[in-house]
Amino acid sequence: MRLSRRLASTTVAVALVLPLSYEAAAHAHARVRPATERPAEPYGAECRIRVSGSEVTALCHNPYPRTDRVSLHVECARWWDLDTDGLPVRAEPAQTVRLAGRCWKEVDSAWISHHRDR
Repeated sequence: MRLSRRLASTTVAVALVLPLSYEAAAHAHARVRPATERPAEPYGAECRIRVSGSEVTALCHNPYPRTDRVSLHVECARWWDLDTDGLPVRAEPAQTVRLAGRCWKEVDSAWISHHRDR
């Protein structure tokens, strides 16, 4: 008889706590955007970078209605080789631009930076 009373009281306690913890977890993860905040406008050219030996070529296509200024950055593998940061090039809407850079020897990494045009 004693075991069944303990089991009954434990079952009732668990039954009361579970719905409260579920409801608290549901509210903790709900994300509601304030009415004054607008969703971010799609932006940024899509770029593909190709490294061939010591030369880097990037093709950037801008599918969005705002102009994107893209720059190619090349980091060379050798400590004495100069890294380069290219000048920004305007990628107009629906336009594809080609960017190129190089190192004297091996290329360590290359990436594109994006800036909104005003």
